[in-house]
Amino acid sequence: MNAPLTPRTIRIHPSDNVVVVVNDGGLPAGTALPGGPTLVQAVPQGHKVALTDLPAGTEVRRYDVVIGHTAVDIPAGGWVNEQRLVMPGARSFDNLPAPQPPADLPPLDGFTFLGFRNADGSVGTRNLLAVTTTVQCVAGVLEFAVERIRKDLLPHYPNVDGVVGLTHSYGCGVAIDAPDAIIPIRTVRNLASNPNFGGEVMVLSLGCEKLQPERLFPANAIPIQASSDTRGTGSAGPQGVSPLLGGETQSGAGGSTVVLQDEKHVGFMSMIDSILTQAKTHLERLNARQRTTCPVSELVVGVQCGGSDAFSGVTANPAVGFATDLLVRAGATVMFSENTEVRDAVDQLTRRAATPEVADAIVRELAWYDAYLARGQADRSANTTPGNKKGGLSNIVEKAMGSIVKSGNGPIHGVIAPGEKVTQKGLIFAATPASDFICGTLQLAAGMNLHVFTTGRGTPYGLAECPVIKVATRNDLARRWHDLMDINAGRIASGEATIEELGWELFHRLLAVASGEKTWAERWGLHNDLVLFNPAPVT
Repeated sequence: MNAPLTPRTIRIHPSDNVVVVVNDGGLPAGTALPGGPTLVQAVPQGHKVALTDLPAGTEVRRYDVVIGHTAVDIPAGGWVNEQRLVMPGARSFDNLPAPQPPADLPPLDGFTFLGFRNADGSVGTRNLLAVTTTVQCVAGVLEFAVERIRKDLLPHYPNVDGVVGLTHSYGCGVAIDAPDAIIPIRTVRNLASNPNFGGEVMVLSLGCEKLQPERLFPANAIPIQASSDTRGTGSAGPQGVSPLLGGETQSGAGGSTVVLQDEKHVGFMSMIDSILTQAKTHLERLNARQRTTCPVSELVVGVQCGGSDAFSGVTANPAVGFATDLLVRAGATVMFSENTEVRDAVDQLTRRAATPEVADAIVRELAWYDAYLARGQADRSANTTPGNKKGGLSNIVEKAMGSIVKSGNGPIHGVIAPGEKVTQKGLIFAATPASDFICGTLQLAAGMNLHVFTTGRGTPYGLAECPVIKVATRNDLARRWHDLMDINAGRIASGEATIEELGWELFHRLLAVASGEKTWAERWGLHNDLVLFNPAPVT
């Protein structure tokens, strides 16, 4: 005979008038909640139950925030879901709280990891050869070349962790001079200098594309050694850009490029041979590198959530927030992102801003994104997915309240726009779209060398360029996807662990992975494509 079901619910704040069902499979009608009402209908796991009668028009509070108003009468013990709620309007940017940042958290000393030191002062957690592309046209050629490098060259360079092609859909057929074109251009440029690539910049160009190599890497950006063969080029072009890189350049300090349309390439294999010749030079330098002891302050960690559910803001994201505080205390950089998933918490963000300038930058970026969505006749409500709703998230307001807790409790020290590189330590708001793939790409461009990704519904998301530690919000997901999820934060909901315990566990796992321990995604070789954010027109 089965033991009687013990109903479990979670109430975030004493002022909340709803609780969330914890039990796997939900709870049946007639279940008496401890100290609460009896369910008038079955309620799925992760969904909300009214604690009192909620007549139509009543505020529904979770996280002590109004996440909506009831569209119909909901009795105590009734199911509160997206069909029964009216979402509140977006918080105005007027009269936001002035910065009242919490005090800086006390320092945390004594923790290190084994990383790869770079000449520019950054530190990699992986030692990868990356090949940057200027245009999508060369993607097929690069894919072929990468397989050859992986098969024929990498076995001779055991200290190199792998080779990745930085392919994308940009470079031509676009309004290259449009004001917003700077976003994808600087994203591609900054991707090439990610700390995990060791300062070795190798570029593959077609030759006729709008995004020419010298435009991608002007003279004051990452240096690319010019070829002695400069046919068809003159001296430095406008705005101090370096000469057009002709054909196959000589590799030197900084980088090299191969141009497929160069006349010396007779046949496809000539192109491949040129790419492999250049790759050998970069691999030799990368192979000479060794891991050395580095302070935690050298970590640049991006935090993100995808496939969110009602447990995201209860288990995984609070644990990540605790680890965020530990990292910042140790001097590291932590980036939280996803514009639409923090938009409804803008008042919390400006209050936590370290300075008025940081608060202004937060508002500027979120207001720009509001306008971007409006141009597409959309708003922040377009964010939530069918999976989010099935997992108990009624709307973007509720989702945002659970998302923001990944940022921890400390002051926000800085803001970067899409495609920019982070240049300071502490907690940073990297203003990116919420799309998993675009957000991950932009965090890589910002300099991320370690990634944390929380999920409730489940996703096999991974990045070839950077290790991704995936955190499950629920025990059931962690059990079913036991060889895809790296950490199970569902133990918080089941009472087996505290947020603090899971936060420390994640912190130590971060240091282990930064030192070379492989994540599940790395073991399986799972990774998503890079996706650029291009708000400029396509011609």
